[in-house]
Parts: sequence; structure tokens; C-alpha cells
Amino acid sequence: MRVHTGSETWQHAAALYIRLNVFVLERGIAIEDEFDDNDEPDRVYTVVYSDDGQPAATGRFQTIDDQTMRPGRIATLKAFRGQHLGAQVIVELETYGKAHGYTKSLIHSELTAQGFYERQGYHVVSDIYEEDGVPCVNVAKDL
Repeated sequence: MRVHTGSETWQHAAALYIRLNVFVLERGIAIEDEFDDNDEPDRVYTVVYSDDGQPAATGRFQTIDDQTMRPGRIATLKAFRGQHLGAQVIVELETYGKAHGYTKSLIHSELTAQGFYERQGYHVVSDIYEEDGVPCVNVAKDL
């Protein structure tokens, strides 16, 4: 496996491919909800690639303010699950954030993913709310 974080066109395509498969085709989230105004051409993504070059897992890097980053759209293709790639994506996004001066991380977590983020050191900082029809909570971590 190899990991790349960047905003190149090919990187963007790999990230969107994973998200289309996981969120739209597999989970049934409306395509217009999944792909939003935050998917700008210069958006930074982390993508984990398999040894033969297939995109396997991804996450999107966003910021809230000059201290707080917001990882999002963390997804792993079904064929690659169980290999801790989502955790690897989180670590890579946090490393990128720290290298760019961010000291905090805030994630909009689906309730079903809350335990995953808690295992990555995050803690719940909000009540339950709905985003794109899915129950969520905010989780945060000092970097």
C-alpha cells in the first residue's frame, strides 16, 4: 500500500471514485448531497492506493479556522475493509494538518462511525443531529 496526500487532478479523481462507490452506490446517499461545493479542484485529499495502484481509501481535508482542521468523507472500498486503512487516512490527514499549523481536528461523524473515531483519540462534543439524512455527532481531538 502507498499513501498520497495532495490536490492533483488524478488524486481528486481517485478520491471521488471511492466516494461514489461507497457513499452513493453502496449506501444510497444522493449524489448531489455527497458531492458538494467543498469538492473544489484544489481540495486536498488523502488516498491509500493498493500495491497494484488501485484507489482503496480516502479522506478530504478541510479547515474551519486557522487552528482547526476538518477531515471528512472518510471511506474505504468494500474489498479493502478490515485493513485499518481508514485509521491510516486519519493519521495522514492529521499529519498534513499539523504540518500546516493546525492544532485541533473536528469531524462530523455518522453515529455508526463514532466508535471508530473514538479509537483514533476523538471525543464527542455535540448532541446528535442529522446531516444528509444521516444521524451524526461532532467529534474533536487536540493534535
